[in-house]
Amino acid sequence: MKKISIVIPVCNSEKNLLPLYSDLKEKVIEKLTKFKLDYEIVMIDDGSKDSSYQVMRDLAKIDKKIIAVKLARNFGEHAATLAGLSVCTGDFAVRKAADLQEPSEMILEMINKYNDGSKVVLALRKSRHDKLIDRLTSKLYAKIIQKLALKNMPDNGVDSYLIDRQVIDFLVNLNQNNAPLTELILWSGYEYASVYYDRAERKIGKSSWTLSKKIKMSFDSLFGFSYVPIRFITGVGFLMFFITMIWGFVLLIRKIIGNITIPGYTSTIIVVLFAFGIIMLSIGIIGEYVWRALDAAKGNPVFIIESVKNETRKKK
Repeated sequence: MKKISIVIPVCNSEKNLLPLYSDLKEKVIEKLTKFKLDYEIVMIDDGSKDSSYQVMRDLAKIDKKIIAVKLARNFGEHAATLAGLSVCTGDFAVRKAADLQEPSEMILEMINKYNDGSKVVLALRKSRHDKLIDRLTSKLYAKIIQKLALKNMPDNGVDSYLIDRQVIDFLVNLNQNNAPLTELILWSGYEYASVYYDRAERKIGKSSWTLSKKIKMSFDSLFGFSYVPIRFITGVGFLMFFITMIWGFVLLIRKIIGNITIPGYTSTIIVVLFAFGIIMLSIGIIGEYVWRALDAAKGNPVFIIESVKNETRKKK
């Protein structure tokens, strides 16, 4: 009998976990028998400040197939998901959010696509009932990544996915520190199938997906999968070179014919400030690449697991 692993990263979601488990049990777990599937649920506490981990442990006592994983600190959602994938034992895994905004029944659709032969199944949003700013930034992010990094990025982005054991092992062994898992899946080139869902409004708790985290993910995706920023520096360098040559030639001609008597203070300051801004921008872009290379060279783990609690494993 094959096994599905449902991997759920958790951060400050204590009020969501009981309703989430009830929803999964009613809409997914009780219907797995028709697929002849065993299951496990891997919940990963990503440095929560509330009682999320205690709720996870309580659920693990109710359902012996729940594995409660606690990370040593907050490593971020993608690292937490990767930690769950490293622990799971299923033939395939589904990443599921803990915020109750995704319909649990979409997992059954993903299983159908998997049984049809797809090693990767992406859950794509048809619509979303989030704040306008969240919808706009999500679309903007997807468009930028499509144009500059990954042409196979779906228009509305990806939150959840199903991946086969082969893909799970690939992601875990890759050990990437600064690359979102979804983008790594798309970059790997595995052909994927899609299911579509309507993203509901969040009713319990507040999202920990802050603007700073969104910006970091955008930078990680852009600098991790695209050479465009470096090419941008090269292009600006050539442009500045030609502008300088032309401007220098114009000044030389004006000097020869006697049109320049007093050097222009304003034009000099403008050129200096513009050149300084370009230099600082270039250093910043190069620094982003250098930092990622240094971080990869250090070989630090993407996550640190503090403990794994599971009643079945404990008895063994």
